[in-house]
Amino acid sequence: MPDSPLLPTDPRRRRGLGKGLGALIPGAEAAGQERPTEIALSHLTANPFQPRQAMDPQELSGLVDSIRRHGVLQPIVVRPSAGGFEVVAGERRWRAAEAAGLSTIPVVVRTLTDQEALELALVENLQREDLNPMERARAYRRLIHDFGLTQEQIAERVGKSQPSVANALRLLNLPAQIQVSLEVGRITEGHARALLAVGNETAMLKLWERVERRGLSVRETEQLARGSISREIRRHPRAQDPQLRTVQQDLSRRYGTKVSVSGSRNRGHVALEYYSEEDLQRLLDLLLD
Repeated sequence: MPDSPLLPTDPRRRRGLGKGLGALIPGAEAAGQERPTEIALSHLTANPFQPRQAMDPQELSGLVDSIRRHGVLQPIVVRPSAGGFEVVAGERRWRAAEAAGLSTIPVVVRTLTDQEALELALVENLQREDLNPMERARAYRRLIHDFGLTQEQIAERVGKSQPSVANALRLLNLPAQIQVSLEVGRITEGHARALLAVGNETAMLKLWERVERRGLSVRETEQLARGSISREIRRHPRAQDPQLRTVQQDLSRRYGTKVSVSGSRNRGHVALEYYSEEDLQRLLDLLLD
């Protein structure tokens, strides 16, 4: 094997490069315009910023069979690292190429920061719908905590809406047992959102156990969650905090509609009423600036 891990590529493998990434990450589209290079598999290392933690063995087996027959048709994206290259996007193709017995793989080499590496890996997995809800939530949290991005900036980079990013991050508030249940697919993201509405962790766990035991649908879970909230309110009625009442009045004047603030200063709900499609649009214009 030559001293350099870079080998001339087969021109027949130049199709399908960087498909779709340029629309979401500036500069990524250029990867699809670069000439791919063959790199020895032994010179590649895993991406520590890879948001995907698990690979479906059956899907991986199918990809291995495909690569044995046709080779790797779409190059992976790598960045230089100490002693070789780090896989940024295309880890599944890399693993499958190893399992298929290949010695080299077509790559596009790019110089990327840690943040860009995480964003590129996240976007690729989102486009392929390869991430489970908890992996997606943890990747968003890492972009916020490690790189200082806002929810709006994340939404722009990954092609999602800000509310969808916020809803994903809320999953991190689930008790650990429910997070595992969601991650392995015993419940869906719809179930998880219904459970989050309960608020109380003990009640949330009891409802989750019932959902799993009886195989309840999302709609049934939502109905039980609403019942749990209603019972909790009847059991522990409390007078509204004077400061929250003032906030409620201020919001009502600010948005020109009835506003309800419930809960405490640490946790609760703010609800704005609207009475027509035009009224809803007016509120959205005000809220979303």
